[in-house]
Amino acid sequence: MIMEPLPPAITPFQMDILRVVTAMAWSDGELEPDEITVMLEQFAQLFATNDEDRRSLVQELRAYLDQNLPLDECLKRLRRQEDKQLVLRLSYQVIQSSRRTPDEPMINLDEAVAYQKLVKLLDLPAANVEAIEAEVTGNLSMSDVAAKLQALTNR
Repeated sequence: MIMEPLPPAITPFQMDILRVVTAMAWSDGELEPDEITVMLEQFAQLFATNDEDRRSLVQELRAYLDQNLPLDECLKRLRRQEDKQLVLRLSYQVIQSSRRTPDEPMINLDEAVAYQKLVKLLDLPAANVEAIEAEVTGNLSMSDVAAKLQALTNR
């Protein structure tokens, strides 16, 4: 008998964020190791309060990264501007994290199309989108971005 993994120890809101960002990572049909690393590190920082919980959560979340769900379906419950900004920031960070070949752009065509769809579905002001993109591609360290994301998810 095959056992399904138990749901991770995160809230339904956090699961929604996980699903959206995972859908973006899968948008080109592949889940790259660098994308997995970025997602697991960011989610552990956002959703766990200490190192032991972070390690445990990384293991729990790994099983959920195989889910390739439709983007539209994943966004249904995100209503607040802050939540939408968080999802956009994490998604942009993930698709910026890897390329399949050295001569491919950091964001390939499939990811770019999915990202534009995400932007349209989130319906954020253009200035917010541009600021988030600049922040992610700027010289901020991952810990700076994680600290800002943590502030958004503390609820």
